[in-house]
Amino acid sequence: MDSSSSFSARLELLLGALLLLLEGRELVGGNNGLPREANFLDFSPVNRQSSRSNSSPNEDEKYTVVKKVEYGMCTVTCGIGIREVLLTNGCPGGESKCIVRVEECRGPIDCGWNRPISENISTAKLSCIYIPPVKRFKYIWKLLVPGQQALILPNDSAIFEVHRENHPVAFQCDTSEKNEVIATVKYTVYTTGELQTRKISRPNTDIILVFVLITGVIICIGVIFALVFIVIHWGAVKTLWGTKDSLSEIRSEESSVKLQESTCLETLPTDTFATEEDILAEWNE
Repeated sequence: MDSSSSFSARLELLLGALLLLLEGRELVGGNNGLPREANFLDFSPVNRQSSRSNSSPNEDEKYTVVKKVEYGMCTVTCGIGIREVLLTNGCPGGESKCIVRVEECRGPIDCGWNRPISENISTAKLSCIYIPPVKRFKYIWKLLVPGQQALILPNDSAIFEVHRENHPVAFQCDTSEKNEVIATVKYTVYTTGELQTRKISRPNTDIILVFVLITGVIICIGVIFALVFIVIHWGAVKTLWGTKDSLSEIRSEESSVKLQESTCLETLPTDTFATEEDILAEWNE
């Protein structure tokens, strides 16, 4: 009985060791059957997108796209205007540039002298510097008097319609926000007679400028065509130029020969007369 029990115990131990060995082989075989890429991190875009959901905020910062921002030109050279903010990297659809937003931009405060937005014989409409919404800003209209302090007018709107006086009048509009002046503009409202004179003289000036411009363009085009013709037909031009030079040389030689002949003819008669007189004097003697 002891021998049978010891034999059964040994058999159980052998079977247990065999099972453990088989399980270990299965585990090793399963690990060796995995693809090699599974042992490394895959940074392809698909795996990045799937891994971001399970990653922490610090890990997301590593995959953020670097965006480059470019600012467009301001719509004004003075006062307040708007400009576009463009994205030059990371645009959807593979576009090179895309608009992100529109924001305000500011230039120098003083906008100098401007022209009325509309005018007729009796009235003129003046406009302050602003961007929508109009009610956002505060507008202060002033009457400019030479040598005196400007008079503040009761009008506080962005558009001011004034009537023409017997003499020219100057106005100024200050656009402010939160008690800060951001733009100023000035206007001169002329009299009815001055307005008519300016309208009559302006077309004449425009016609002269247009005529001068057209004449200059025609002359430039003619010079360009002449240069192109000379470059294309350089051989013919050179031959013609050489022919002209030879003709001029022949003419100069002919003129010199004629000059010599004329001088000889002028000297011959005097000598002939002198010899005849000498012969007559000899005969008389």
